Amino acid sequence: MPYIREIIKDGHPTLRKVAKKVDLRELNDPMFQQLIDDMFETMYHAPGIGLAAPQVNVSKRLFVVDLDDEEGHGPYVVVNPKFTTIEGEIDSIEGCLSVPGMIGDLKRHERVVCSGFDRDGKKIELVGTGLFGRCLQHEMDHLDGILYTDKAQNIRAAVTDEEKAALAEVEAEGAALERNAEVATASA
Repeated sequence: MPYIREIIKDGHPTLRKVAKKVDLRELNDPMFQQLIDDMFETMYHAPGIGLAAPQVNVSKRLFVVDLDDEEGHGPYVVVNPKFTTIEGEIDSIEGCLSVPGMIGDLKRHERVVCSGFDRDGKKIELVGTGLFGRCLQHEMDHLDGILYTDKAQNIRAAVTDEEKAALAEVEAEGAALERNAEVATASA
């Protein structure tokens, strides 16, 4: 049974450490699989679209992502991720579950290819553009001890119509994830 874990906030030392590589033998440990399930449950409850292990105070190179969109961007578990391709540059407005209530402007790569392993130890490769690409980069930063606020300009609470619209988009995506989690829990 998955549990909701505490999402640690900016200022906690675990968020500033480079996370340790996962020994793939750990994937056979029921406690590691429980961590993955707990991370999904925590992300859906927040609600969010991505969550890195350091955000739940576990310094391991692991993140979960679920955009729950028509393109099939999730749910994914990525263990020991690395980028094999990074291309272009785009402007982004981002927030973070570990920096609640704030957003900032930053540049991200337009397209990334992320390789790693799934929860069963199978090699995976994810191609990310748009919101999915930005999410992969955001979660990878967490594994390297970097918060979006380290890269962002104009960090602020959402106050303009454009900022409120961007925040509403993120919240709507999160609300959709939360509804889907409730439906999945009810049917389980």
